Formats: sequence, structure tokens, C-alpha cells
Amino acid sequence: QSVCSQSCGPGFLKVPQEERPICCFSCVFCPEQHISNQTDQQVCIPCSSQEYPNPERNYCLPKRLTFLSFEDPLGMALACTALCFSVSTTAVLGFFLKHRESPIVKANNRTLSYILLTSILLCFLCSFFFIGRPNTTSCILQQITFALVFTLAISTVLAKTITVILAFRVMKPGRTMRRFFVSGVYNAVIPICVLIQLILCGVWLGTSPPYIDTDAHSENAQVIILCNKGSVTVFYCVLAYLGSLALGSFTVAFLVRNLPDTFSEAKFLTFSMLVFCSVWVTFIPVYQSTKGKAMVAVEVFSILASSAGLLGCIFFPKCYIILLRPDMNSLRCIK
Repeated sequence: QSVCSQSCGPGFLKVPQEERPICCFSCVFCPEQHISNQTDQQVCIPCSSQEYPNPERNYCLPKRLTFLSFEDPLGMALACTALCFSVSTTAVLGFFLKHRESPIVKANNRTLSYILLTSILLCFLCSFFFIGRPNTTSCILQQITFALVFTLAISTVLAKTITVILAFRVMKPGRTMRRFFVSGVYNAVIPICVLIQLILCGVWLGTSPPYIDTDAHSENAQVIILCNKGSVTVFYCVLAYLGSLALGSFTVAFLVRNLPDTFSEAKFLTFSMLVFCSVWVTFIPVYQSTKGKAMVAVEVFSILASSAGLLGCIFFPKCYIILLRPDMNSLRCIK
């Protein structure tokens, strides 16, 4: 036994002292993810990636598998929010179907309104793919469904904005503009935009599709099961395409925002796209700075917030007029 030093117990590393006899040493606590289970051990043993050291650093404990589940308070809150918004969207859709012959519903292009409400409902429902234990199917579905239904929603908003422009331009002389309006050729924007996104998703699935992954480093005592995006480049290409569609819709709506006040659809569309773009511009830096379950929660929150922005800004004012201001829901007021 050394006279100048006490023995180093389990959990400590034996480090010689410089310029002193070899029997003189210091006891240093083992670093993170390392243990020592013997006295006077000179090297700490690393725990595996699936384990973590106990507080005394003398043995390794197995890490607990975790993910954003429905039982988790955060997952439960997001799931309840998505369910409430889904019910609200279904109610608005039913409300519009019930009052489909009213002037305000007719004036806002019933077909496009139904398509937009259906796509918003799918946006809310696709958030459920992100909650629960990930598997190969859910990893693929959550990203592909998210990309396609949001493209459908934004392209429908763009088509509605073009409809508003044509509705006012058609009053001016010119057969070409009237022919565009009557033929409904502006509706072709929707399948074209969705087809482009479908091609991007096909490239994504064909090159490097999403898959199940684990994160053993973000949290000390847990291994987080999550979905890896696969090709990050294609993922950001999909987001960039969505962003360009949203920016285009916002720009077009902003340019025609000063149409007559009795027809304020352009203002509603402008504000809805402003909310949508604000949510997703904020999403990218926040998403990059989070890890583990928080990363999934940020994505789900962005999906819910942007979809709620579309629903609230475009459709709630019309529901308000139909329910509480029937005097404004007349052909004279709309014209």
C-alpha cells in the first residue's frame, strides 16, 4: 500500500503524479460513458452505445428505448390538438356542403373549397404518422404524405388566388380572359404542382428513402428510436419546392390584396400564406437546433400550426358570415 496516496476505489482512475515516486498517484473520476469496477484501475472501461454508467461510475446500466409516444405528455398534447383540428375541419367541410347554395360559398368556388378543406384535413391527420413507435412503413408514409398533402393544399390556394384574379379581370373586355375563366383551366395548376412533387418523392424513394434509426447520444439514459430522412438533399429539395409554391401563392395573393372590400378573399388568402410561410421559415433553424423527440415534436407542431393558419384565415371568416351575419351572405353584398 502506498504511503503517499490512498487506493483508488471503483469509479476512479489511477493517474501517476509527475516528478514523484511511482507509488504516488491521484484518483480521477472516470469520464462520461466510462466506468472502473476494480480498485487502483489504471484505465476506465467504456460503456457500449446501448448502455450508460451509473452515478458512481462502477458499472453500466442498459439504456431505455424511447420515442414520441401517445402516452408521452408532449405526444398526447400534439395528438389531441391534431384530433381537435381534424374534427373542426370536418365540421367546416360539412357546413360548406350544407350551405353549398349560399352566395358566399358559390362565390368562393365550391370545388376548390372542398379540395382545400379535404387537403387541410389530411394535413392534420398526417401528423399522427409522426407519433408512436416508428417502423419502416410509418417512416416512409410520414414524409411522403406530408409532402403530397401540403403540395395539394398550397396548389389549391394558388388556384383559388388565380380564380380571384380572373373573376375581376373577366369584367374587362377581352374574349381570351373570359375563355380562361369559363373553361376552368386554372384548375390545372393543382395536378401539375402535385405531379412535380410526386416526381421528387419518387426520386427520394428510389435513391435513399427514410428508414428507422436510433439516437444513443442526445440523452444520457435513453436510446431514441426515430426516422432518418435518408437523403437529406432530397428532403430539403421537397421542402424548397413547398416553400417556392407557398412564396408564389403569397406573392400572387399579395399583389391582388387591394381588390374591393366586399370581396375580401384575396386578403384572407394573403394572410393565410403569410402565416404559412412564417411557420415554415421559423421551422428550419429550430429543426436544425433540436435533437431526438424534440425534433419530431417541432415538425408536428409546424404541420399543425401551418394547417391551422390555412383553416382559420380562409374559412372561419366565411363561417362567421354564414352563421352570424346572414345579411352579408347575399348576392347583392357579394357583387
